[in-house]
Amino acid sequence: MKAINRILIAPILVLQLSCSSSKVVDSTTVSASKANKKIQVYTTAENTNLRLSLSNNLISNSASQQTNSTVSIVIDTEKTDQTFLGIGGAITDASAEVFAKLSPKKQQEFLTAYYDKNKGIGYSLARTNIHSCDFSSDSYTYVSEGDKELKTFNIDHDRKYRIPLLKKAIETAGGKLTLFVSPWSPPAFMKDNNDILHGGVLLPEFAQSWANYYAKFIKAYEKEGIPVWGLTIQNEPMAKQRWESCIYTPEAERDFLKNFLGPTLEKEGLGSKNIIIWDHNRGDQLETRANLVFSDPEVSKYAWGIGFHWYETWNGGPPQFQSVGNVHKAFPNKNLLFTEGCVERFDPTKFQFWGNAERYGLNMINDFNNGTVGWTDWNILLDQNGGPNHVGNFCFAPIHADTTKDELIFTPMYYYIGHLSKFIQPNAKRINQTISDQTLLSTSFKNSDGKIATIVMNQSDKDVVYSVINNTLKTIITIPPHAIQTIVY
Repeated sequence: MKAINRILIAPILVLQLSCSSSKVVDSTTVSASKANKKIQVYTTAENTNLRLSLSNNLISNSASQQTNSTVSIVIDTEKTDQTFLGIGGAITDASAEVFAKLSPKKQQEFLTAYYDKNKGIGYSLARTNIHSCDFSSDSYTYVSEGDKELKTFNIDHDRKYRIPLLKKAIETAGGKLTLFVSPWSPPAFMKDNNDILHGGVLLPEFAQSWANYYAKFIKAYEKEGIPVWGLTIQNEPMAKQRWESCIYTPEAERDFLKNFLGPTLEKEGLGSKNIIIWDHNRGDQLETRANLVFSDPEVSKYAWGIGFHWYETWNGGPPQFQSVGNVHKAFPNKNLLFTEGCVERFDPTKFQFWGNAERYGLNMINDFNNGTVGWTDWNILLDQNGGPNHVGNFCFAPIHADTTKDELIFTPMYYYIGHLSKFIQPNAKRINQTISDQTLLSTSFKNSDGKIATIVMNQSDKDVVYSVINNTLKTIITIPPHAIQTIVY
């Protein structure tokens, strides 16, 4: 394999820098007006060294630039929508196995980069798998094959890599991480194809046993000191994959929740756990599942909300953001959670490919503007080959580790996610805004401390001068080409 030139950036330092480039001047040389003293602008931009960098030099006070403002973003703090849950990523077997290969120094750098609220990007949300998924080194379950009574249930497998990483992530995040768990398949003996892989369906005679399995897993993890906030019923229930998978029709998922999973969790003292249906792509099926479950009081009482992924674009179509908005409008008392997304088809020459980051920005901003309460990336860490993965479907993560060199590779995706996760705090409220031109994308949240975070993204090849208008305060800012900014005020 040819040697690859990689940009290795330590985010612990980057977050504290005000970088300069050929297009911007150092922010320390610019004096802001009294009105702008409390405003902070952070920027990440292609072809510059700006990475989540404080860049108040991009705030303008000149009359000429105010005249040249081409886009207006008007904030209405009196109109609020959904309450923000958090942003984070999945702590999979693959992530934990790669993490274990790093030196203690690099492990700490990695943990700080994601979970430290001050020095990192402040992840507050996490997902993990119930026994194996494709991003495990092999297939495994927590019981012996054929053990319907679950007498052999134990999580010893996870104690080697995954549980230690989860504990360290929770500690670095300040002692609290909102964790939800997802199964990719029941054990083989519980399915009609007698295979943990390749789809198949849950056999009726094992429905209660499978519901008990969730409860045992949650209790086992909580005994380890890892609180479980919620769970999804099934990862991608309409996909027959060559890896761990299981098919549920809308009616089958509804009935399993209504007759087995919901009542079982209540019986086991786990009724407060938040159950998420669907956990698959946006689109018509998202709306179908929501309508079927949320319109039935007998099953809706068990469902906190609905989860979705971004892979509906696999056939070349556009992202179906409108389906998210439709569910939010139809069921405003239910929650929408983005549960998985990643850049597929790993290519080691594209660690710094900017389009991957813009895909994240596009999806996150649109999902939040359509009522999503939280956003969960896929693997938080993969190796230099996009794995490990026991079926070879390697992909990208925001951070990769070159385990042969003990190096961390920070991709632009990490910084784009950070523009939201670092500045929007759990329990923030999304606030209404209007934008005059689709040249830019934007979303705004008001944190519990009263501070507002407005995120602005420019996918064009040119600088854009825009204004942020909040009551009587008008701020003119320049955003570079292919950049994302967070304005905090």
